[in-house]
Amino acid sequence: MQVPTGVGWQGDARPTAASGLKIEKIADGLQHPRQLLTLPNGDVLVVESNGPSTEPVTTPKQLIAGMVKSQSGKAAKGGNRITLLRKTSDPSKWEQHVFLEHLHSPFGVQLIGQRLYVANTDKIMSYAYASGATSIAEPGIELADLPSTINHHWTKSMLASPDGKKLYVGVGSNSNITENGLAVEYRRAVILEVDVTTGASRVFASGLRNPTGLQWEPQSGKLWVIVNERDEIGADLVPDYMTAVKDGGFYGWPYSYFGQHVDKRVKPERPDLVQKAIQPDFALTSHVAPLGLLFYTGANLPAMYRGGAFVSEHGSWDRSPLSGYEVSYVHFVDGRPTGQKIPVVTDFASADEKHLFGAPVGLAQSADGALLIADDVGNAVWSVTASGH
Repeated sequence: MQVPTGVGWQGDARPTAASGLKIEKIADGLQHPRQLLTLPNGDVLVVESNGPSTEPVTTPKQLIAGMVKSQSGKAAKGGNRITLLRKTSDPSKWEQHVFLEHLHSPFGVQLIGQRLYVANTDKIMSYAYASGATSIAEPGIELADLPSTINHHWTKSMLASPDGKKLYVGVGSNSNITENGLAVEYRRAVILEVDVTTGASRVFASGLRNPTGLQWEPQSGKLWVIVNERDEIGADLVPDYMTAVKDGGFYGWPYSYFGQHVDKRVKPERPDLVQKAIQPDFALTSHVAPLGLLFYTGANLPAMYRGGAFVSEHGSWDRSPLSGYEVSYVHFVDGRPTGQKIPVVTDFASADEKHLFGAPVGLAQSADGALLIADDVGNAVWSVTASGH
């Protein structure tokens, strides 16, 4: 294990943006910001949370991993709330309003019409939303429950269908490779499709160890996901990935990885399922821990960043040298990724890999086309624009 010590950003320090871009802090003092959502009126919602700390510690590995992650700042207490950011006349300063409180390890957030949906770790809640409001006081209505047996992976990413009739929810596994037994993996390592009217749900796709970001690809209209893959096969396996998702598709976990590469640690073996495993579309490198995905559709950033996908890489904790700790970009042509990913926002960790200033999580596109980045170690939100803007 190698994790730099979390120290946050000191003074005017900030991540480094690629040539042709500039980066500015638009919010700080947050409580572990994880996900972002830009509302139709230009306000931005920031989901502040961390895990519920309900996973039992049953192995020395879990104990040590918890201690190491705490040192990095990644395990800091989350706000269990949503903060609203509103632009002021000064573009570098945004108002902050406590928008919604008393949540339970929230992660995904979506607006459909006048209803705001929040994916807590154990359920989806629905709230009445009025454009321009700076707070929601009502208790909300439960739409659907979500698997939360152990919460080895607690995040529940969420995306609304274009017609607003469905919510797609990423549910991570309760283990690395089923070491806690198969019973606790019921409806885990899947994407659920939830009916917005009834709350009924079905498994849309499975075998996805920890699907942490969902987006619609603009050209093809297909559902895409980023996935955190398994650990303990070494520094260079298994690659985290992004892929288009097929209805009914199986993507290997736990029996195989990156298609039909058998994981011999998993017993009993299931060659029948391995044969069905779909190879992902794009490898993101091993242990980068992708947590945010955004298909950019704006015109603020230079042309080279238009039409493709930004991926936030939260960073490794079980790899030396470090991997991730940056926001990268993947070019798309005709709805398909092409070429290699390129670094766009870097230097969240120090050059000697001893200190961690920040870690990127959720991504969003602001109303004026800026790339927004939630930073849960730096407790900040960053805005990336073309350097001439």
